[in-house]
This record gives sequence, C-alpha cells and structure tokens, in this order.
Amino acid sequence: MAQAVLSIDLDAVTANWRALAALGGAETGAVVKADAYGLGLDRVAPALARAGVRSFFVALAEEGAALRRQLGPGPRIFVFSGHMEGDAPLIAGHDLVPLLNDPAQVRRHRAALPGHPFGVQLDTGMNRLGFEEAEWRAMAAELLAAEPLLLMSHLACADAPDHPMNAAQLAAFRRMTDGAGVARSLAATGGILLGPDYHFDLVRPGIGLYGGLPFAAARPVVGLALPVIQLREVAAGETVGYGNAWTAPAPRRIATLGAGYADGLIRAMGGRAQALAGATACPLVGRVSMDMLAVDVTALDEVPAELALLTPGQGIDALAEAAGTIGYEILTALGRRYRRRYTGEGA
Repeated sequence: MAQAVLSIDLDAVTANWRALAALGGAETGAVVKADAYGLGLDRVAPALARAGVRSFFVALAEEGAALRRQLGPGPRIFVFSGHMEGDAPLIAGHDLVPLLNDPAQVRRHRAALPGHPFGVQLDTGMNRLGFEEAEWRAMAAELLAAEPLLLMSHLACADAPDHPMNAAQLAAFRRMTDGAGVARSLAATGGILLGPDYHFDLVRPGIGLYGGLPFAAARPVVGLALPVIQLREVAAGETVGYGNAWTAPAPRRIATLGAGYADGLIRAMGGRAQALAGATACPLVGRVSMDMLAVDVTALDEVPAELALLTPGQGIDALAEAAGTIGYEILTALGRRYRRRYTGEGA
C-alpha cells in the first residue's frame, strides 16, 4: 500500500487532558480549533467530552457549528474570533458563545442576538485580539451588567516561564478584571504550567493535549509511518531529487517514501530531518517534493516496508526543530491523504 499511515491515540489525548487538569483547581476546558489541531474534530472532541470536558474553544463560528453537531447539546463552545459579520445564524443555531473582541462586535451581537450569551476577550499586551484597557474601562460597566459568561485574555510568552511579559500580562489581567464577579481565563497549556496564579476559573489547554511542548510530560499522541515505494543504489557523485540538492559522497542505498509537502511534511525539513527504522536513524536527503521524499537507508541490513517520521522517541517538536519551525505547524499541517488509524476509547 502506497498510502502513509497517521496513528492517533485518543487515550493519550484524554490522559494529557487529565494530567493538565490535575495541575490546578480550575475547570479545564479544551482547545479543538483547526480540526482538533489537525487530528480530527469528529474523533478527538467526543473523546474529550467523554473524559469530562465541558468547555471547548474554537477559532471560528463555522468550527463551532461543526463541533456542536459532534457533541450535541450541553457543552459550552466558545469562539475566539467573536461575532463576525454573518455569524448570527451559526451562533444562535448552534448555541455558541462568541468572545467579543471590540466595541463593533458588541454592537453587532446586541443588534443581531440580544440576550444571547457571550464572553469578552481582553488584550493584556499581545496586541492581537481583545479590548484594550481603555476600551474596556469605557464599556466595562454596561458589559458586566449584561452578565458575560467569561472574561479571558491570552499570554504571549507562556512557553518561556522566566519571560517578564508573563508577570506583566498577569498584572494587567488582574487590574482589568479583579472584582468583576465573572469567571476568568488566562492560561492555555503554557499558562497552566506557570502555576496557580495564572489559572483563575478556567484553563484551556491546546497543544499540550496533542503531545506538544511546552508540556514535556505529555504522552505522545501521533505516529506517522511512510511506505517505501522504491529502493535504488546511488553511485558516488550521483544526485538525488530536484535541483541536484544532494550528492552522494559514496555509494548509497536510497529509499523513496510515499509522502511529501502536500501531506504537511514541509520542504524545509529536507536534508535535516530523519526517518526511523526501529532505533536506526536514516537521514532525509535532497528536497522534499510534493508526494515523495528520499531517505538514505545504507545503514540498514534490511529495509522494512515502511519508515517512521513520528514516533514516541521523535515527536512533533523534534521534527519541527529539524525543519526550523514549531510543533504546532507540523501537527496542524498533517494532510488528509494519510490513512488515519485511531486507537483508544471511542476509536
């Protein structure tokens, strides 16, 4: 079979959620935007709901509608982008909670869906989404009178525990929300690991659920095995792949594997990452192409039918480091051509 296999361990996802939930006394939600970070909303979100998640976070109202169809009534679904133009039917029809980001969204929400639940996102220094402090001060009284479900902000540098931005944002968040009498949320995965001062009423892990840093204690969630399509002997001085980017320094055996940048294996990892045959590392050579990549398997006495790119010993962050990126990009880029194999409860 020429189709690569992406393995997804749902028990590992829920174990990671429980581990993060155990780090503090706050309610622990789950971020499942971008198709549960590329791993399949239809499988991941129900598994998390069975484990006890009652508050989910998505980026877009369209994602929230898809999630509601998976979960049914009950769990709260918060939408980070708030109430965008044209979102009212999705928000009302699927019982979503927009996190309003500015006065324009407040006006839109009131006009389209008066009385419908909402939350408020505050900008504590990231300059991405949310009310700036002056805007919030001007509207806080009337917004709090409407009883928002949540006040939230987002940390910019939580994966760097000693970064002064963390304490600065915490102070700003407290200054803007202390005494509001509304549930608060500041911490995603990195914020949870900063300790209880950052937890407030609700934490919302994302990458840590899926086996990524900064949650170093996470159980691995994904595996990726690529089929060997062809083997060839390459003489010293011969080149491999587009652009003659790699030249064999000596006779080499090269395996062509069946996946490429169309499958999320970004071109930058060519010549830097490695595939694994058990414990034996086999370097990628030449450029990653759309559907294939090449690996030097000279060190193997016998070449198996497939080689692994993601394993418990080489997770998304190790692969990301080789590609000069972050684990989030590796994870969310994994394409739809893989044959997906789910394991664990509900698989």
